[in-house]
Amino acid sequence: MRIGLITRLYGRPDGDTPAPSWVSIRERATVAEAAGFDTFVFEDGLLYRSEETTDGVWESVSIAAAVAAATSRINLGPSAVNSLYRSPAMMAKIADTIDEISGGRFVLGIGAGNTRESEYEAFGFPTDRRYSRFTEAIQIIHGLLKNGAIDFEGEFYTAKQAELVLRGPRPEGPPINIAAGGPKMMQLVARYADAWNWWGVYETLDEISGRLGPIIELLEQACHAEDRDPSTVGRTFDLFTVVPEGFSAQGVKVEGLEMKQPVTGTSEEIADYILSVGEVGFEEVRCDVFPKTAAAVEAMQSVVEIVHTG
Repeated sequence: MRIGLITRLYGRPDGDTPAPSWVSIRERATVAEAAGFDTFVFEDGLLYRSEETTDGVWESVSIAAAVAAATSRINLGPSAVNSLYRSPAMMAKIADTIDEISGGRFVLGIGAGNTRESEYEAFGFPTDRRYSRFTEAIQIIHGLLKNGAIDFEGEFYTAKQAELVLRGPRPEGPPINIAAGGPKMMQLVARYADAWNWWGVYETLDEISGRLGPIIELLEQACHAEDRDPSTVGRTFDLFTVVPEGFSAQGVKVEGLEMKQPVTGTSEEIADYILSVGEVGFEEVRCDVFPKTAAAVEAMQSVVEIVHTG
């Protein structure tokens, strides 16, 4: 089983924890690679606003390119690019370029976007018909990455005789990992994705299992409708949040919200939890590790070793 590390790109200068810098992000990436993590992922956001505060977020594909140049083994990329933030043809070109920089380690996680409308409006992006826009976007992205060319005209996007003349190290481009939970999005996973991603927060393992059973069934039904073997779709899970042995869970937050049930305990107990998530049906679990320090990431090395051998 594979295990990944989630790194948060958001914060503010006067926040409860230090805002991430490129130096700190690079350190977490290199320490994660040395500790044996398989994947290094992060969010794709613009602003996180609450009634009291506003957190900023570093731009994710710029970070991905920098991490690609700073590492040599670990897979990397945004957990789920918000497809509305970039034109689909440009997103395909970005993905292939970062794959070239990384030597074939980039993973294009992508989704239809979140529901934080103020974030879209602040940066001039549309807020309506997210699914319809994503349906067109993923056709263009898939066509360009897998075939190198597409000629497309839709309601929202066009790609007139678009080509990727310079290609990265993989003939069919980096893998596409779509975040999806509903039947319509699952249909797009079955049609276009190499892998499917989902996430869990505020949940016990039993709650995760109970919630994901019906969602996995939707994926399998969508694959059968597309005449595709469900086993050919990779499955990844973003786990919020893990506190390694020797560190305190006090003050654990995700996007400003207090965590009720972070995964804690000995390295063996944490690894057993992650392996149990794998038994639900996932081949990779990406962990949001708290606190946001290189020392906490390094402390996960024994967990990584157990997961790899479990």
